[in-house]
Amino acid sequence: MSESTPRAPYTTNNAGIPVESDEHSLTVGPDGPILLQDHYLIEKMAQFNRERVPERVVHAKGSGAYGFFEVTNDVSQFTKADLFQPGRRTEMLARFSTVAGEQGSPDTWRDPRGFALKFYTGQGNYDLVGNNTPIFFVRDTIKFQDFIRSQKRHPATGLRSNDMQWDFWTLSPESAHQVTWLMGDRGIPRTYRHMNGYGSHTYMWVNGAGERFWVKYHFKTDQGIDFLTQAEADGLAGQDADRHRRDLYESIASGDAPSWTLKVQIMPFEDAADYRFNPFDLTKVWPHGDYPLIDVGRMVLDRNPEDYFVHIEQAAFEPSNMVPGIGPSPDKMLLGRLFSYPDTHRYRIGPNYAQLPPNRPRSAVNSYAKDGPMRYEPSRASRPYAPNSYGGPAADVGRFGDPAGWATAGEMVREATARHREDDDFGQAGTMVREVLDDAARERLASNISGHLLDGVTRPVLERALQYWRQVDKDLGDTVAAKVGGG
Repeated sequence: MSESTPRAPYTTNNAGIPVESDEHSLTVGPDGPILLQDHYLIEKMAQFNRERVPERVVHAKGSGAYGFFEVTNDVSQFTKADLFQPGRRTEMLARFSTVAGEQGSPDTWRDPRGFALKFYTGQGNYDLVGNNTPIFFVRDTIKFQDFIRSQKRHPATGLRSNDMQWDFWTLSPESAHQVTWLMGDRGIPRTYRHMNGYGSHTYMWVNGAGERFWVKYHFKTDQGIDFLTQAEADGLAGQDADRHRRDLYESIASGDAPSWTLKVQIMPFEDAADYRFNPFDLTKVWPHGDYPLIDVGRMVLDRNPEDYFVHIEQAAFEPSNMVPGIGPSPDKMLLGRLFSYPDTHRYRIGPNYAQLPPNRPRSAVNSYAKDGPMRYEPSRASRPYAPNSYGGPAADVGRFGDPAGWATAGEMVREATARHREDDDFGQAGTMVREVLDDAARERLASNISGHLLDGVTRPVLERALQYWRQVDKDLGDTVAAKVGGG
């Protein structure tokens, strides 16, 4: 930078104090865990969660239904979780959604789709909060708020801005894998019934003997994958903006209950340390050749809610709802979401949101939580504190005292060390383009990208975008450049 070039202002927190990083959370060693003293991360998440009232900040437009999950294969050697035991049938709630749009936005915008599940197990609610893609745009939760704002509306015009989106994506190369999914056929599913769902993150499973495994969830649609072309989606946005919501409701009402088959990938605990990709990086997948899919069970949605607002709008999903036998991993996006989601619910629908009908556990609640706005069920504890000598609930350390965790040590750092031999930002995206897509799908991908770039993207950002796609795949980048008239 020359002396005549203006220096960009440094980032500060809301008190004007310079921040240490825009890109990396404060962790113990490069793979976490995230530390609570990262006050800037907490400030970003807490303020972001309070930006809008009353609709969700993210995933505002959606639809949902009740149903059940039934285990059809024995995976008890991997987890002691109640809902995954042989033959178990568990009642559940599902909510599907778009990410960036508001309540009234069209269902057919090009956007990832949320895939949020709540299982009413015998040991409390288990929430699995994912998308219809197995990866995401960023790997560190400190960048999540910035990503979402880049997908929302321009502060000056009030319009959605492709230029903001590509500006963020091209300055965040880890986004390449997810953007390749988004710009391809699966960026606009034909209906919610015709898309897969993924837990996306890596989780930990613990079996009855205390053995630990890493796991990824894949819900494969039994209706078959199907998609809308960009032209079809644009037409439907004006003709039937609620296309996906309408389809889900009407299919269930007519007795055509949609279903998904749950499959998991299991990685032995010790494999993670030297696996070729960072297994906790949300921008990466585990190739199925390394860790094949294992059948678990079937999810069926067979009951529409009696009232949309009560059961879907007030539904609160949070990845921190993990039952015994399931735990988190060092995934930085997951660790940040453990705080962010329940904090959002406390703001959006109140501190007693767990007492609302869709969120109420079907198992006993023995909590010391009390009072607060809109509380209508008193605590069952005889005294509002623990420990007490009046018969209040006490933690069963013998059964639940050992957390599902992992060992870590290291200096406090803000970095993401590439210590896995094939870690890079463009490799898996390029493999997808060259080895997963056929010629017709590659052509649609190039057309979708070029059409998006030609809609208001400024020249400096456009040039970065062409380089971005050439790093994914040179032929694809050259094709896109020819379509947009770039160099």
